[in-house]
Amino acid sequence: MIHLAEILSGKRTVALGGHVRPDGDCVGSCMGLYHYLKECYPSLDVDVYLEDVPETFRILKGTEAVRHEVPSGVNPIYDLFICLDCGDSARLGFSAPLFEEAGETLCVDHHVSNQSFANRNYIVPDASSTCELVFNLLDVDKINLACAECLYVGMAHDTGVFQYACTAPETMEAAAQLLRKGVDGNRLIYHTFYEKTFVQTQILGKALLESMLVLDRQCIVSYVTAKELRFFEAVPADLDSIVSQLRYTKGVEVAIFLYELKFQEFKVSLRSGDKVDVSRVAKYFGGGGHVRAAGLTMKGTAHDVITNILEQVALQLEKS
Repeated sequence: MIHLAEILSGKRTVALGGHVRPDGDCVGSCMGLYHYLKECYPSLDVDVYLEDVPETFRILKGTEAVRHEVPSGVNPIYDLFICLDCGDSARLGFSAPLFEEAGETLCVDHHVSNQSFANRNYIVPDASSTCELVFNLLDVDKINLACAECLYVGMAHDTGVFQYACTAPETMEAAAQLLRKGVDGNRLIYHTFYEKTFVQTQILGKALLESMLVLDRQCIVSYVTAKELRFFEAVPADLDSIVSQLRYTKGVEVAIFLYELKFQEFKVSLRSGDKVDVSRVAKYFGGGGHVRAAGLTMKGTAHDVITNILEQVALQLEKS
């Protein structure tokens, strides 16, 4: 077990970073740990590095302090870089050089594809979320409300509001302790999970309307092109909930949603039920993730990408 106080001993500067296109668990774990360190270790100089935080999560305190780039003309070297919710250093994006140059590194993550790439690692693939793992590292009595709100949001998002199979009794116990800190769980879940902008509603409707059932109706597929994203004036963060909504279709075992990053290059999201390990599918194409939720990036036409992924999904369905 990792002991946070031991790792922080003798450190003066700490950087926190998460994966590209940060989601609820990534933002929640980074900001939750940020608030805890600022509260309990006031002598530490702590910075958070993330790509633009989706507007949905700006409800969390402290997100305005997040650094979205390495300061120009400056190359800060931190005593410690803590990588959160990130399966490999390349997924850190622009902050990867800071990780590589830090005096010491720690990775806290729950991706099954994580190969323990830091100096110290706290990797639990069966955990509901990185936020739950961060919670385990902290002294519960010293968690303030701002920290608790961040961790609660991350846990709620990576468990589908505590309904996915990764939700263990320990997850619910951790959430309960966070609620006792004064967290308004209903408000946070509504504003960060359920509430949608009109653009998000429109693009979701388009994806659902044009979805296709394949592989004996066990798999549902939909995609959005870069041109369509421009038409709807949508950004990648507006697409986050689409793959999960597709997966709710009765009789569907696997949902596949892809959107075009640039010409013939697609970001692919995968969700599954009980029969298919989508992390294996993602890893086959250079991606990663969890058994029931994974992702990858692939080049080619939408038809080619879908066909290649379906071949790997079909192999598992045939064995089930």
